[in-house]
Amino acid sequence: MVRRRLLVAIPVLIGVTLITFILVNVVPGDPVLMMLEKRADQATIDRIRHQMGLDRPLPEQYLTFLVKACKGDLGESFRYKVPVTDLIKQRFPVTIKLATSAMFVALVIGLGVGILSAVKQYSVVDHASMVGALALVSAPIFWVAILSQIVFGLNLKWLPISGYYGIQYMVLPALVLGVRPAAGIARLTRSSMLEVIRQDYIRTARAKGLAERPVIFKHALKNALIPVVTIIGLELGGLLTGSILTETVFGIPGLGRLAIEGITYRDFPVIQGTVLFTAVVYVLANIIVDISYAFLDPRIRLS
Repeated sequence: MVRRRLLVAIPVLIGVTLITFILVNVVPGDPVLMMLEKRADQATIDRIRHQMGLDRPLPEQYLTFLVKACKGDLGESFRYKVPVTDLIKQRFPVTIKLATSAMFVALVIGLGVGILSAVKQYSVVDHASMVGALALVSAPIFWVAILSQIVFGLNLKWLPISGYYGIQYMVLPALVLGVRPAAGIARLTRSSMLEVIRQDYIRTARAKGLAERPVIFKHALKNALIPVVTIIGLELGGLLTGSILTETVFGIPGLGRLAIEGITYRDFPVIQGTVLFTAVVYVLANIIVDISYAFLDPRIRLS
């Protein structure tokens, strides 16, 4: 199955690179003029465009990028004058720290609230939890980030609001980034748990006199986690590929902020490299999710 998934991913990745290449070349703006700030003569501009390969036909530029990408070479940044792979290696660890912290927040809050809401169905706790989850899912991430900076940073002065100089600078961004997936995990966990605890084997376990805690956590939760794992894998893939708005608002030098810088300065290699890397992470996250199904449910087998 893994081999088949990898083969299917090849045309997906090629399609992503093609669409990205078309978009960066369709959008108005010349990276050379942005670098030189329109202060150079036309001969200098033409010479730099030739050095960057921007004067070659677009199909040739795309094929060159594709061939190099297959070898692990994503080109050289127009702005930083270093390989894009080095920039990704430098920025991605920061995003990993932020993403894993945010996913920890999402799992603790999402699974806890989802299980509690299912066990206490139609109670005040259940209604309040689901209303809160719906509000968090609907709230724009940049609005939540700015509001948290105002409340916890400027007013209460509990946490720093910007920068990346230590673990304390990751707390607020991780909370902001984690509450949105936590809301989705909570809603899905609740619905999945409600479906499982109505099954006959759960009634049988209770009829045998098992305490409620083992029934919920040993018998019901494991089977209820299968659809939840899907959303967890997708959310983790999204977090790992760079949370653009969160990293921008909090000034965190991660992969998402690198992508914004590439778009701002029309740095074609950075844009194409970060998008391709993002697509690869998403593909790997989906494959890991598929493999995890077999460990959660013995009825599912990897062919």
